[in-house]
Amino acid sequence: MTPRPKNRRSLAAAPHMVWAILFIVAPLIFVAVYAFRGQNGGFSFENFAALGDYTDAFVRSASYSLIATVICLVIGYPLAYAISLASPKAQRVLIMMVMLPMWINFLIRTYAIMKLLEDTGFVNSVLQKIFGEEVTLHMINTPGAVIFGMVYDYLPYMVLPIFTVLSKIDPKLGEAASDLGCSKIQTLFRVTLPLSVSGVVSGITMVFVPSISTFYISQKLGGGQYLLIGDAIERAFGNPEKYSVGAAMSFVLMLIVLVSTAIMNRFDRDNAKGGVVV
Repeated sequence: MTPRPKNRRSLAAAPHMVWAILFIVAPLIFVAVYAFRGQNGGFSFENFAALGDYTDAFVRSASYSLIATVICLVIGYPLAYAISLASPKAQRVLIMMVMLPMWINFLIRTYAIMKLLEDTGFVNSVLQKIFGEEVTLHMINTPGAVIFGMVYDYLPYMVLPIFTVLSKIDPKLGEAASDLGCSKIQTLFRVTLPLSVSGVVSGITMVFVPSISTFYISQKLGGGQYLLIGDAIERAFGNPEKYSVGAAMSFVLMLIVLVSTAIMNRFDRDNAKGGVVV
């Protein structure tokens, strides 16, 4: 007997469901179990009470992530817009250049940034050749270096979704806006920008989520001086006695990510209902 279409779809989805259960759902359940398990093995909130010691790490992670996300948006939107206006051949080349750093190992990229920003690194070497040996900018082991690392590593996640949406906008809409008396700037803000909000929301989510949970960037570019929540979780899971505290931090971070994503999705839906005003 020939399997029905519905059964075929179920069979095709089965491997993905098994993968999701084993590597997404099950780990989340384990995190929740450890987070709410007290020292006596029973249900308890004591692990969450211990998170007061990590308030600074939560605040610092959120603030650094927001700053990095805003910078990525300021840089990424004009870049994506410029790429969308290029010819198809140039678009392929430019998109490849945007994605090229993502093909390199994350650790290698971080070490490369370290070599650029060190007091004896490439940037200071160039400045000293131009302005003299006494000129030295201390950039490494600073909050700015950590944020720069986030922007460098996650900028493609802002550019790609925005470009995808911009490239699908019908050019005739811009022509219609021009015929109705809109300048190029007015067309950008009253037609192009509203139609690309979904890409902007996706980009913000894709940059903010990994930024707030990052840890290796802060360790190498911040010199371990600026504890982020990702660093705190890594240290907690490095100590068997603090597994439950690490799980509690992971659980709270997961809630922050889910709430942020829900807010951005709600904003995207509300904006989509608004339409375009010319």
